[in-house]
Parts: sequence; structure tokens; C-alpha cells
Amino acid sequence: MSEITRETRETQIRVRLSRGTGVATVSTGEPFLDHMLVTFARYSGLDLAVDARGDLRHHLIEDVAIAVGAAVALELPATAARYGDRSLPMDEALVHAALDAGGRFYYRGPLPSSLYDHWMRSFAEHARATLHLRVLRGTDRHHIVEAAFKALGFALRDAFVETGTVFSTKGAVSVGKS
Repeated sequence: MSEITRETRETQIRVRLSRGTGVATVSTGEPFLDHMLVTFARYSGLDLAVDARGDLRHHLIEDVAIAVGAAVALELPATAARYGDRSLPMDEALVHAALDAGGRFYYRGPLPSSLYDHWMRSFAEHARATLHLRVLRGTDRHHIVEAAFKALGFALRDAFVETGTVFSTKGAVSVGKS
């Protein structure tokens, strides 16, 4: 289990994440964010507990993404499949997520909500992952954002599959401080 605590003058965030069955306990004071985090946990198969408070929606959403991303980076096994790719329909929305959890950050969107597009960017940066999200169809922002969280969850579930081998021509990468 990985536990991340992030405290600033603006936010207090506590995240616990482990490989499991997708159980979530989330309390942020922001109902839609709570819903997206529960959805993310369910579809990724990761057990997630988030307790968060913040002064502004933007700070809260961004800092939760940072903490969840950092926890994902800590929890990913060295011999994980690393890659995940899923398309997910939700009513009129269709969203594609392609993920490489191999240690290099890149994000390409956008989502039609600047707050949740920023969530995805902050998550990818702190998960040290490459994440491409494509909105293939959709008119309802709620459906598009929710489909993106579900597609990301499924892609992450695929990336977390234990393979017994390192998927990199470099072999295992180790970064240390001397």
C-alpha cells in the first residue's frame, strides 16, 4: 500500500492506494470529484482512500490528482505490463485512453472541462506516465469526463498486470541520489 500526504496552505490531502478490487472511500467535499475518484478506483481495480479539503475547487482537484498520481507511481510493480489502451462508450460519449506507465510524463488531451483536463495532466505528471486522451464523440461534458476516468481506469488496470519481465530495452531503470 502507498500512502501520500500533501499539505499546503491551500489543501490537505491524504491518499492511500493499493492493488485490490476497486474499493473506494472518498471524501473531498466536491461531489463530482468524489464520483470520478470512485469510478477511477472501480475501473482500475485499485483500492483507493482519499480524504481531502481545499480552499478552492481548482486547488483541491489539482492537489488530489498530484497525490493520486504519486501513489500510482509508487504502487506500479517493476515487472508490470506498463501499457494500457482502452476506448469506452458512455451514452453519446466515446473516449479513448492510451497509457504508458514507464516513467516518462507526457499528457495530450484535451477534455471539455478545464478542471478535469488539468486533473488528467497533473495525474499523468505525478504518476510519471504518458497519457493520451481522445474524445472521439460526445456532447455532454459529464459523460465525456466520466468516460475518460473509466477509460483511464481500464488502461491502468491493463498496465498493472504483473508480467514477470521488464518491458523496456533499457531493462530496469533505477534513479538515485548520491
